[in-house]
Amino acid sequence: MSEALAIEAHGLEKSYGSTRALDGLDLEVPAGTILGMLGPNGAGKTTTVRVLTTLLRPDRGSARVAGYDLASQAGQVRRRIGLTGQYAALDEYLTGRANLIMIGRLGKLSARAARARATELLDRFDLSGAADRGVKTYSGGMRRRLDLAASLITRPQVLFLDEPTTGLDLPSRIATWESVRELAADGTTVLLTTQHLDEADQLANRVAVVDRGRVIAEGTPAELKAKVGGERIRLTVSAGSSVAAAVSVLARQATEPPRADSGGRTVDAPVTGAARRLPELVRDLDAAGVLLDDLAIRHPSLDDVFLTLTGHLAGPEVNGGN
Repeated sequence: MSEALAIEAHGLEKSYGSTRALDGLDLEVPAGTILGMLGPNGAGKTTTVRVLTTLLRPDRGSARVAGYDLASQAGQVRRRIGLTGQYAALDEYLTGRANLIMIGRLGKLSARAARARATELLDRFDLSGAADRGVKTYSGGMRRRLDLAASLITRPQVLFLDEPTTGLDLPSRIATWESVRELAADGTTVLLTTQHLDEADQLANRVAVVDRGRVIAEGTPAELKAKVGGERIRLTVSAGSSVAAAVSVLARQATEPPRADSGGRTVDAPVTGAARRLPELVRDLDAAGVLLDDLAIRHPSLDDVFLTLTGHLAGPEVNGGN
């Protein structure tokens, strides 16, 4: 494994009965970066995390994490990683502070070091005021922040976050994003699986799109969006106006044939230099007698990447996260 890589996997395969969750998955994550792993429902994201964190053995393939081989050096791997799963792994009958101290002690910290680290993390995640309350009194956002703190108690080199903002409201998601950015800035390598495309766009240095157990595309968010194409103009035609006429006018400006949505009144197409072409487009629509309810320029998003590359929408994992 290259010293610059924190995670390296080759040809990982894993099946659950007749269901193949991983089908020759390859992955490389440079040290100190955030990789966003995106994929449709059942793509293999959670299975990948479980394999790379030594919770599952792959049927075939090899991987190294933090410089250690998963098959022969699993103990060394475990001492250098942290994991936050989709659901908080906390003891509800202990206080937040007691949870962190317990996890620190299980991670071989001395009692003094575990207490000090717990205090540091409670402050970092804005939980000091609730540190001595039972976790059963915490809100969902507080539990997720405490779970993230717990995964950091032993200062892991590599942190795996499996849909860490599941069930959180937007303010709690944003707070979690800020914490992840701080971790990466401090040198922690992060592998993040998410069903929120904006989350990957906000956080990831690079994105790996996974479908049917394989990485089918990888790059920066900007590079992946470029695969979809440039700007698109979207028209919503008013009732009583001709959609066919709108399609004909837009086709003169577009680089590909316009397409209509299933409702039949919204039309869009890729247009090079869309902003410069809008005045002419509006004049031509007016001359054709087409009235609009809406006119917008759309830039490609990771949603578009999903649809283009996989033909699926993103969604939560099912059946244990295959």
